[in-house]
Amino acid sequence: MITPPPCTGNVSDKWDARFIDLARHISGWSKDPSTKVGCVVVGEDREIRSTGFNGFPRGIEDDSDRLGDREQKYPLICHAEENAIMHAARIGVSLKGCVAYVTWPPCTRCTRSLIQAGIVEVVYPKDIEIPERWEQDFEMSMSMMEEAGINARSA
Repeated sequence: MITPPPCTGNVSDKWDARFIDLARHISGWSKDPSTKVGCVVVGEDREIRSTGFNGFPRGIEDDSDRLGDREQKYPLICHAEENAIMHAARIGVSLKGCVAYVTWPPCTRCTRSLIQAGIVEVVYPKDIEIPERWEQDFEMSMSMMEEAGINARSA
């Protein structure tokens, strides 16, 4: 197991803790208890721009008819970050320059989405340890974010 790097950002610990707690609350809406992850995307004035959780994207019902629908516009199972990004796109909210607070560091798939959305910082809890099976993906994600100029830190 590896431990993520410590907090190095300029945002106050108080606000970091509030948004991480909100992301944890949102993660409870996940339909899959083994992958409960929440995401809160916050703008420069600390306003919440979008939220997401692992599971079905907002606006897609969890029913058997949808499971067999191959022409569906969005993927059925969506990670928290992607869910928040898709929700923002549907309501016309730009996430460029925003901070994403997540309950778990993003995977490489979500990292690509965060880069494309223009997220400038990703904050995740400091009290987590990355299991060995996810270490390589975690390291790749951190490297991708660093190359893209995204500040990734634990709080």
